[in-house]
Amino acid sequence: MMMVYILRCADGALYVGHTHDLAARLAAHNAGEAALFTRKRRPVVVAYSENHRNVQAAVAGEKQIKRWTRRKKDALIEGDLLLLKRL
Repeated sequence: MMMVYILRCADGALYVGHTHDLAARLAAHNAGEAALFTRKRRPVVVAYSENHRNVQAAVAGEKQIKRWTRRKKDALIEGDLLLLKRL
């Protein structure tokens, strides 16, 4: 099982990624061993995650979310499906 996740960084920035082990990936981000983007913005917390059936689906989901505006990502995190559809 693969997951797409959104991290909220200490400075409020959002980071989108995918992984098969969210706990291990979160630990790597907070240890400064993952993305350069999050290394400079620690600590990070998981703001959102969703399961995908395989790597290809997770990568596609990650790419889709990365193209979204900040407002649309926030609507996803908040679970506001009506706003998400409007945006």
